[in-house]
Amino acid sequence: MKEKILIKATEMYLSLGFKSVTMDDIAAEMGISKKTIYQYYENKSDLILDCALYLFETINSGIDEIFLLNLNPIEELFEIKNFILNRLNDEKTSPMYQLQKFYPKVYDLLRQKQFEKMDSCVLQNIERGVQMGLYRKSIDKEFVARIYFSGMIAIKDKDLFPAEQFKDAELVEKYLEYHLRSIATKEGIKILEQFQN
Repeated sequence: MKEKILIKATEMYLSLGFKSVTMDDIAAEMGISKKTIYQYYENKSDLILDCALYLFETINSGIDEIFLLNLNPIEELFEIKNFILNRLNDEKTSPMYQLQKFYPKVYDLLRQKQFEKMDSCVLQNIERGVQMGLYRKSIDKEFVARIYFSGMIAIKDKDLFPAEQFKDAELVEKYLEYHLRSIATKEGIKILEQFQN
């Protein structure tokens, strides 16, 4: 039952927002009593923490599977982008922004976990890209990995990029192009342009 609550709550939080979904809403959607939820979760904050970590682990597993495909580094980044956008396809809210605003402790924990995962993944991607001649040898890999992470966090900030002006999918696409053009060789840019066409 705990896993069913976790999955349903995560789905509802993504589509309706962390702030607006109550324990009553989750119970009603599942056809169970609120008391049943409280058997597994002491309060809403505990449930939100579990949902955030569940989503993080689900996305990590998908990314790990993409790495196993051994694609070229540029194609790999596009596959990861497509996977994440598809995974969050029904997202009608900005979950990270809402976590930051209403559940800052959960946000800080998740952000640290995201940084550790992303830093490792991006560094591996850059290493392979340099070895394959798709990324410039002269780039500072650690700097680029951290800039990539900070940019990904920044494009989720609805104060900087208001939803009425910027669509999430377009922002991610533009940011990925921005990142790749800043580090790619001529050969890498040819591959990038194939994906854009």
